[in-house]
Amino acid sequence: MIFSRRDFVALFAGALLPLSFAPIHIFPLAIISLSLLFWVWLDASPKQTVIRGYLFGISYFGIGVSWIAISMYRFGGMSMPLASTLTVIFILIWATIPAAVGYFSLRFFPTATKKIRLMVILPAMWLLFEWTRGWLFTGFPWVAVGYSQVDSPLIGIAPILGVYGVSFAVSLTASSIVCAIAFPKSASKYLGFSVGLWLIAFVLSFVEWSDPIGTELKASLIQGNVHQSVKWNPEQRQPTIDLYTKLTQENWASDVIIWPETALPAYYHQAESFLQWLGETARKNNSDILIGMPVVDQADPSKYYNSVVTVGQDSGIFRKKHLVPFGEFLPLKSIFGNLLAFFNIPMANFSEGDADQALLRMAGHDIGVSICYEDVFGEEVIESLPNAKFLINVSNDAWFGDSLSPHQHLQMAQMRSIETARPMLRATNNGVSAIINHKGKLLDVSPQFETHVLSAEFQPMQGTTPYVLVGNWLIIPFVVLLLFVVYVLNHRNKK
Repeated sequence: MIFSRRDFVALFAGALLPLSFAPIHIFPLAIISLSLLFWVWLDASPKQTVIRGYLFGISYFGIGVSWIAISMYRFGGMSMPLASTLTVIFILIWATIPAAVGYFSLRFFPTATKKIRLMVILPAMWLLFEWTRGWLFTGFPWVAVGYSQVDSPLIGIAPILGVYGVSFAVSLTASSIVCAIAFPKSASKYLGFSVGLWLIAFVLSFVEWSDPIGTELKASLIQGNVHQSVKWNPEQRQPTIDLYTKLTQENWASDVIIWPETALPAYYHQAESFLQWLGETARKNNSDILIGMPVVDQADPSKYYNSVVTVGQDSGIFRKKHLVPFGEFLPLKSIFGNLLAFFNIPMANFSEGDADQALLRMAGHDIGVSICYEDVFGEEVIESLPNAKFLINVSNDAWFGDSLSPHQHLQMAQMRSIETARPMLRATNNGVSAIINHKGKLLDVSPQFETHVLSAEFQPMQGTTPYVLVGNWLIIPFVVLLLFVVYVLNHRNKK
C-alpha cells in the first residue's frame, strides 16, 4: 500500500490531538487536529476515508493512552513484550472509532453536499461515536475531545450539555474553519458562526449554576506516596497505617480528612478496632475522615469490594459500582480466565457495589463519592446530585507512573466539577491530589511522588445545572434527530 501526503497529514493530525490535553494544555490544537482530519476527508473515497481515519486514530490513541503499558508492565506483573503487545492491540481496536466516523458519514449520506457533511454530519457522527466509546465494553471515555477545553471559553457549555456537548462545539468549530477555507466566498459566514458559538459559550461561563451553602470548610488530603510495588506486602501494613495516622493527627484542625483509594492495606473487618479508635478521636476533634480500603461482604465472604469508609461525626461505607475490566474484575471469565492463567497475569476480583447506595455524609453535608476512574463518567457522578454538596474522588494513579495519565485524570475531575457546579476533593496515593472549586479551577494541587498533605478551604455548594437534570439525554437525542432529518432529506433528494 502506498500512502499519500494526505494520509500522513491524518497521522500527524492524530498526533496533535493528545497535546491539547493535560499536562500540555494547548487546547487550540484540538480544533486544528480535527480541522486537518476533516480536510483530508473532504474529497476522499470511502476507502481513503477509512484509512485516514484509522491512521488518525492510531496516533491519537497511540500517544494519548500509551501509559496503559506502564501499568501492565511495572505493576501488573506482565513482561514488557506482552504488555507492549496488549497495549498495541488496545490502541488498534480503539483506532477504529475515527475510521468509523468517516465510514458511516459516507455510508449513510452518500449524496450529501460537502457543506452538509462538514457542518452537520461529521460533527454529529464524531459526537455519537465518542459517546459510544464512553459506554462500549463498560466504557473508555479517556481523552474525549471535550476534556481538552477545560481552560477554554467553550467550557461554558459543559454545565448544560456536559463534556460531549463541548466535544460537539469543538468539532463544529473545526468544520467551520474547513468550510471557510474550502468555500472562500462564504468564509465570513462560517467564521462568524464559530465566533458566535464561542461568544455564547464564553458568556455562559459566567453563569452561577449553584449557590454557597453553610460556611467554608477546611480539607486535608493525605498523600502517603506508598510505592505500588510494596503496598500490599504484609510487613508494609503497619508502617503504612502509622504514616497515615501520624499525618492525620497533625491535621485535626481540618473538618474533612481524606485518605486515598485503598490507602489502608487491610480489609475492613481486620481493622475494625483501629477504625473505632480513629472515629472516636475524630469526633473529639469535630472532624470526619474518609478512608479508602477493601471491604468483605460478611454475608458472602466470596465477595469483596473496593470501598471507602467514613468515620468521625458520621460513619458509613460506599462500595465502588463501576469496576475496571481486567483490572478489578474479569469479563467473560469462561473465555479470558484460561488466557490470563496461561500468561500468569495477576488480577483482582472485586464485586460491584449496589447501584442505589445511600450517600455518605461529612461535615454535616451529603457528599458524592467516586472511586478511581468512576469520576470519568459524568452520567454516573450526577447520580449523587443535587443532594451532594461537594464531590470526593479517591484514586491510586501510582499504577501509571510518571506518565500522561494522572494529569489527564485530574483534567477529567475538573470537568465533573464544571458539569455539576460542585467542588471536588481529589485524594491520590502519589499525586496529583487536588482541591477543585465549583468552576473547575484548581485551588491547590500536590507535588507528585512525595509524601504530602494538601490542605485548603473550600465552599460546599447547592443547586442544579441542566446537565445534572438530564445528563447526556439532551445532546445525544439532538444529534440523533439531526442526523435522522439529514438522512431523510438526503434520501428524498436521491430519489
